[in-house]
Amino acid sequence: MKILGFNASPRIKGNTAWVINKIFESAKKQGAEAQIWHFSNLDINPCKGCLACKKTGTCAVDDDMQKIYNEIESADAIVLGSPVYMGQMTAQSKIFTDRLFAQISPRFSPHYKEKEVKKKLLLVFTQGNPDVQFFRDYYDYTKRMFNMLEFDTQEVCVIAGTRTENAHEKKELYNVLENIGASLVLG
Repeated sequence: MKILGFNASPRIKGNTAWVINKIFESAKKQGAEAQIWHFSNLDINPCKGCLACKKTGTCAVDDDMQKIYNEIESADAIVLGSPVYMGQMTAQSKIFTDRLFAQISPRFSPHYKEKEVKKKLLLVFTQGNPDVQFFRDYYDYTKRMFNMLEFDTQEVCVIAGTRTENAHEKKELYNVLENIGASLVLG
């Protein structure tokens, strides 16, 4: 099984990256191949809305998303991690999500192609607010959006209270993240 991780935090060694890495440690123990991409190290530009991707099958924006498209095509599962900024995913996450438009044609689209197996998706959010339910409406919306885009959203993992305690200091997370990583591969 091939799993791709996308860290949409500007901090490549922050809470979001740590959580993705812990999930991947467990997935690798189960035999998965796992690779993490840090958006802060990539050149990903916004979608231009030109619809060239729907006419030619290829996105017209020439940037690092071209490499990512190829990787996504061969992946079995994706982990998208983002800290919460202003009540939602980071701008880096949103640009990435918008650019998925080039490869994804939802069921209502005339370009839809029946997929044999939907790609598994795990959403990971880290937030400073200690109330894990505080942004629940946004998380539910995001999950519905990815399901509409034909992903099989396995779980929305929310790590709360990172303003006062970093994720790696939360010892109760170690087993939780290990179980999530294993279930991504086995389940």
